Amino acid sequence: MMDPMSGETGPRTGRPSGRPRRSSADVLADAAAELFLEQGWVRTTVDQIAQRAGVSRGTFFNYFESKADMFWLDLDASVAGLGDALRASSGLSPVRRVEAALVAVARQHPADRVPWALTQSDAMGLGDDLVASAAVRLVRVRSTVASFLAEAGAAARDDLRTEVAASALTAAASTAVVTWARAGVGRRALDEEVAEALAPVADGLERAAVVDGRGAGGPAARGRAVES
Repeated sequence: MMDPMSGETGPRTGRPSGRPRRSSADVLADAAAELFLEQGWVRTTVDQIAQRAGVSRGTFFNYFESKADMFWLDLDASVAGLGDALRASSGLSPVRRVEAALVAVARQHPADRVPWALTQSDAMGLGDDLVASAAVRLVRVRSTVASFLAEAGAAARDDLRTEVAASALTAAASTAVVTWARAGVGRRALDEEVAEALAPVADGLERAAVVDGRGAGGPAARGRAVES
């Protein structure tokens, strides 16, 4: 049977044998993925997910606000580290610091945790619900990036160039995640996919001096964030 969390073929347990479950959230997400595949997103209820996972309805809401939040369990955990990664970056222009941080976050994402919502959306009948839940997360990431660029570049938070730069970098990274997820068992490392997608965007933004870097140690910083 397909592993519902990775989108690949695997045992009925939904995980490689011998690997311990990390949390009740994982148990719930596995149960949800199985049910979505068996009967579709619309027909699956929170009560059914909790019953399949062997926990109470209350336990479900301890971990998730809605069914849609289950799509992104692992990516949400990885993206939660973006703020720390941005603060840890230094010695680069603001754009390159964002590039480095996004690649670092991708590098920390478990290689075998592929979002099943991106690989099995048709089979599960996710439709517009998938798009809506993804959009919420993209907006959050873009906002984090925009705030950082504004602060690091000594610009107003609503500066047009800052907003455009944040949107372009976020779009490149998110496209890389989708491409990576849908590449199948031969996919390469996520950070490699993200780095390749970000490089030309960061190059263009820096050449255009979209964010001037006055708040990041000077406008002349040109170091590449990712080694080729």
